[in-house]
Amino acid sequence: MSPAQMSSAQASAAATLRQRLAAEALASRLPALLVAAQRVADTVSQGVHGRRRTGPGESFWQFRRYMAGDSIERIDWRQTAKSDAVYVRENEWESAQTVWLWRDASPSMAWASDRNLAQKQQRAELLLIALGALLARGGEQVGLLGEGARPLVGRFAVNRLAEDLLARASDAGVPPPMRVARHAHVVLFGDFLGPLAETDAAIRRLAGSGARGQLVQIADPAEENLPYAGRTRFEGLENEGDLLVPRVESVRAEYRAVYSSHVEGLRDIARAHGWGYVAHRTDRPPETALLTLWQALADAGTRSR
Repeated sequence: MSPAQMSSAQASAAATLRQRLAAEALASRLPALLVAAQRVADTVSQGVHGRRRTGPGESFWQFRRYMAGDSIERIDWRQTAKSDAVYVRENEWESAQTVWLWRDASPSMAWASDRNLAQKQQRAELLLIALGALLARGGEQVGLLGEGARPLVGRFAVNRLAEDLLARASDAGVPPPMRVARHAHVVLFGDFLGPLAETDAAIRRLAGSGARGQLVQIADPAEENLPYAGRTRFEGLENEGDLLVPRVESVRAEYRAVYSSHVEGLRDIARAHGWGYVAHRTDRPPETALLTLWQALADAGTRSR
């Protein structure tokens, strides 16, 4: 074998080894992520009644008292005969809804201000998988937003969602340009610290397809409060360069004002496109954010029917 051929073979072997190690690293993360996400989903599911809503399905949901305007054909005479009141029978809406999920995997997400806190990307992945688990239990179709992606339904959907999530990374701080089916839901998880114009353009594209959605901003508490003091060097995670501040406390008030203005800008963008906005800090329980998000999706689904 010539030196050139040996060099090529060694490079190929090295590439194969890197791929195998990367695959093993992803596989090692999957069980822990799924267990944690299922635990969060279980906690939330105990406190809510799912996404059931009245509609033209065939599965019985509940009895309720007859009200003016109800069709006589909806009266359940057997239930009515058991009491002095007149009851109608309500069925559950059975058509599955598609919910597309996406999380930012850019370098700024792989950061935590304290070793006891989860990185922003880790929390985004946890919330995404937990939401997928809740949606799958409710019979909804779920998928990871991206080219060639297909929504899944059923008990295998969550495992596939987690596998696709860990195997797919994106350096972009906003979702890729793509069209989704009209009336689908989109949930975006990220820190959204980039220019507001980029976030607005990304949501505008999705909303232009007729999609409704939720913007979930994941923040580290230090990003909100800037708790540092004295001479501090800040390292840019996305090639912004370093910044040395002689006295951080002297710029804290101005920083907080700029940060608050940016957050308000995100709220305005979501509101302008008819989307919801959910804020979550990594020092707070993930169940709180998931419950808020779950209820927001349920309310949006009810209004759209």
